[in-house]
Amino acid sequence: MKPVNLSTNHSLKRPNPPSKMKHYLTVVIILLLLWGSAVQSDSTLRELIQGLPNMLDLLKEMFPPKWSYLDNIWDAMLETIRMAIIGTTIGAILAIPVALLCASNITKKSIIFYPVRFILNLIRTIPDLLLAAIFVAIFGLGPLPGIFALSVFSLGLIAKLAYEALEAIDSGPIEAMTASGANSLQIIAYAVIPQIQAHFMSFTLYTFEINVRAAAILGLVGAGGIGHYYEVTLGFLEYDKTCMIIIFTLAVVLLIDYASTKLREKLL
Repeated sequence: MKPVNLSTNHSLKRPNPPSKMKHYLTVVIILLLLWGSAVQSDSTLRELIQGLPNMLDLLKEMFPPKWSYLDNIWDAMLETIRMAIIGTTIGAILAIPVALLCASNITKKSIIFYPVRFILNLIRTIPDLLLAAIFVAIFGLGPLPGIFALSVFSLGLIAKLAYEALEAIDSGPIEAMTASGANSLQIIAYAVIPQIQAHFMSFTLYTFEINVRAAAILGLVGAGGIGHYYEVTLGFLEYDKTCMIIIFTLAVVLLIDYASTKLREKLL
């Protein structure tokens, strides 16, 4: 038997480098879009430059921050964190059945998962600040409207992330349990949830990070939390107190983000 000659006379062709014209055209299109957006919104570079002295004056009034004001806002920050915890928890619990209904590999009937997905997308289009304003109009001032707003926002975000993760799970355990005669609840409990639970907890922690930041401004529309103090100090032009609130909020958010990131790394 003759040895097989694996060598070929055809040399591999290098892929053609991207055309420079495409790069230039992309840059031109982006610049035109920026220019058109600025013109349509009546924004000019001149206005930005003219506003810089006002910005510097504002910074001078904000610094140094009024450190003694920390005693006044401590309880409000704790209320903000509690709002985020409760809102995230309620949203995560509600997101479990919604995500299962949205996943096409769990809910086989398109007549079910398409309408549920549409409602979920509709929920996600409403800003949390607008949700808070709506619930304030319904329930009045206080943290309760903020909790409801964060719950709805958490439901939309967690359910979206969860059903996308559900559709990427291994179908082997589901098929095996189906073949053995298991019912739907048994399949979900023993073939679906074990594959998704770590991701679901990660999604919940990520949403909690976002909710802490969101809850800090919901008080601007009367939905409780430290946002109320933003409104008061800005209304009375007490910018040194506003600066103290910003620094305190930033410190708390960074601490929670760090702790949440470490927990999510361990989960995944």
